[in-house]
Amino acid sequence: MGKCGLVNSPAGLYIPASSKVFDMSRPLAKPIPAEPLFGYPKYWAECYGTAPYLPMSREEMDQLGWDSCDIIIVCGDAYVDHPSFGMAVMGRFLESQGFRVGIIAQPDWRSADAFKTLGKPNLFFGVSAGNMDSMINRYTADLKVRNDDAYTPDGAPGKRPDRAVTVYAQRCKEAFKDVPIVLGGIEASLRRIAQYDYWSDEVRRSVLLDSTADILLYGNAERAIADVANQLSMGKSIDELQSIRGTAIIRSSVPAGWTEIDSTRIDWPKHVDEIPNPYEFDSKEDGSCAKKDDLDTEQDELQPVRIIPMPLQGKSVWDIENTYIRLPSFEKVTKDSILYSHASRVLHQESNPHNARVLVQKHGNRELWVNPPPIPLETDEMDGVFALAYQRRPHPSYGEAKIPAYDMIKTSVNIMRGCFGGCTFCSITEHEGRVIQSRSQESVLKEIEQITEVVPGFTGTISDLGGPTANMYHLNCKDPIIHANCRRLSCVFPTICKNLVTDHSQTTELYRKARQIKGVKRVAIASGLRYDLAVRDPEYVKELVTHHVGGYLKIAPEHSEMDTLNKMMKPGMDTYHEFKKMFDKYSKEAGKEQYLIPYFIAAHPGCEDTDMLNLSLWLKKNKFRVDQVQTFYPSPMSLATAMYHSERDPLHKLSYKSKKIYIPRKLEQRRLQKAFLRYHDPKNWAYLRKALVDMNRKDLIGEGPNQLVPWDDKPQGKYNSYNKAIGSQGRSASDGRPAKRSTDSRKAKGGRAGSKPRRR
Repeated sequence: MGKCGLVNSPAGLYIPASSKVFDMSRPLAKPIPAEPLFGYPKYWAECYGTAPYLPMSREEMDQLGWDSCDIIIVCGDAYVDHPSFGMAVMGRFLESQGFRVGIIAQPDWRSADAFKTLGKPNLFFGVSAGNMDSMINRYTADLKVRNDDAYTPDGAPGKRPDRAVTVYAQRCKEAFKDVPIVLGGIEASLRRIAQYDYWSDEVRRSVLLDSTADILLYGNAERAIADVANQLSMGKSIDELQSIRGTAIIRSSVPAGWTEIDSTRIDWPKHVDEIPNPYEFDSKEDGSCAKKDDLDTEQDELQPVRIIPMPLQGKSVWDIENTYIRLPSFEKVTKDSILYSHASRVLHQESNPHNARVLVQKHGNRELWVNPPPIPLETDEMDGVFALAYQRRPHPSYGEAKIPAYDMIKTSVNIMRGCFGGCTFCSITEHEGRVIQSRSQESVLKEIEQITEVVPGFTGTISDLGGPTANMYHLNCKDPIIHANCRRLSCVFPTICKNLVTDHSQTTELYRKARQIKGVKRVAIASGLRYDLAVRDPEYVKELVTHHVGGYLKIAPEHSEMDTLNKMMKPGMDTYHEFKKMFDKYSKEAGKEQYLIPYFIAAHPGCEDTDMLNLSLWLKKNKFRVDQVQTFYPSPMSLATAMYHSERDPLHKLSYKSKKIYIPRKLEQRRLQKAFLRYHDPKNWAYLRKALVDMNRKDLIGEGPNQLVPWDDKPQGKYNSYNKAIGSQGRSASDGRPAKRSTDSRKAKGGRAGSKPRRR
């Protein structure tokens, strides 16, 4: 995650050494150490030992000998005691610190009664919407209500409220008004600052204010939750916890001794404070977002802080550790979509835990204070988290009810967290971060052995070894100093950083060892594959294709057209074709007939109808007929959502003169782009014929091999029976065989409708 040859700018930002304007007077940032995750002294309640399951009732508490809970976790998911479920991870981790932890799962939110079930917690309520954002969980990208919920017994819908974090926190406050409320999970993480809300089509306040909670934990929160719990247990008040990494709090004013830098002055400088965009550094580019009056930071009241005015920045010296960046206020980003996009851009630029600074955003007369991201977990700390006393199954109170999300992942293993891909439509980086955090091989293999012994009905198949992706395991920057100073949004776009380790040998070795475990017949790889990295290591591809593909491998080129791919921050199709050649070669060598199943996105910001037409032609040329279509979903705080809202591209410098980009916003626009992906469906033919006529492409209407849709709706030859045989995602590019139906709905990866349930 880095660029070589970096030097420090006067504003504490790092620019390429090739730039003519830089300041060598400041040393490079160094990696920031963290206290050992399991180094806190145990709370006195450790004497109660480990609970078989974290209690969900007073009866269970009585059986454990508890008179009260120290911490109660309220969550929108059913309680599954498994390391892929956030409440289990947080609960078991806090238990390992000596605390008595109770669970209130999917409470009836219509009154405060359900929130009193376990009594009053001694320290705090921990509130999460669950593994998914509650709005994405309930509504499709077309704002239709889903008819199921994978995280609920028997998939029953309607068991959690919209905006669950806000509702749960308010009910907790009603139940016990003097108990601190701690927010966490993906829904809270993606709403830590003012964010565009797709469902109401407006910019909403930080969820911290709407929920009336006391503190918000974002990202991978083990370090933060340990700090919060231990400090509260030692008698500190929640109001005193103001500087914990990975947290957001509300202040009435900014404390003395800090230096303020207006975000508009670091993102649109004329010379020295340029932030490299993901594409390149161009010192000649001179952007100006607005007039000075428009960018006034609303400092009406006297603040005991040092303000760095633009003309003096290059001559000023200040303590970086006591410097914060002021984002445009909630009131301003609500009224000005360009400023909103700018704020999103700055937030993503301040995502490296080792060089990120505090972000401050005014909401009315209050200051939202967002501390820098948490320091990632080391391998031994990851091992410790995954070695906790999980039962690896749902709570017994659910009886024989099936929880679809659990059934999907009960024989899969998380080997890592984080993603440095930076895809603009995905929320992984906003939540799990860009730094890869990997477990040791020993830890992963031990978990596989445990699965073979304790998972009911285990048939010998490990369904996945992965994380957000399958092949970023132990891949990070080769130099910790470069890593600590990097502000690049992606390690692999527009090109793979030369400082990124791309050696897959540890992953390959892990696969081979996993196959040798007694009782394991097959190890499948179901996580998304970063094929632009895979092609760098042919041995890995050979291992994957020979032993870990069960006929079909899902990958995600997402589109065929470069203009759209650039806005997604995805590689071009040349890389896909390179990977396909390797895939076909090693499949043939193994004597196997195997196929790639690609995923594509319709209606992404910047995607023109002609782009979708070209993608449709690419699909037909390569004999793909996709069935299940993914439409762009504007999840809060992602860069693609900023594009959607502002009609501008925050990957480049912004100004009010910035060129608008096309946004397929209306239902008809989105419907048309989805129809292009399903060009083979007779239901879409009349619609597509009209569109092709309007686009002056009647030449694509007819029966020829290079034409897209026929002149009439009567099925052609074998088409009708063929279409019925199509699987859920597509068919082979090799010979047109139908693809196997996938049970993967792609709706579980927060924001981008992902591949499978993951810890959030």
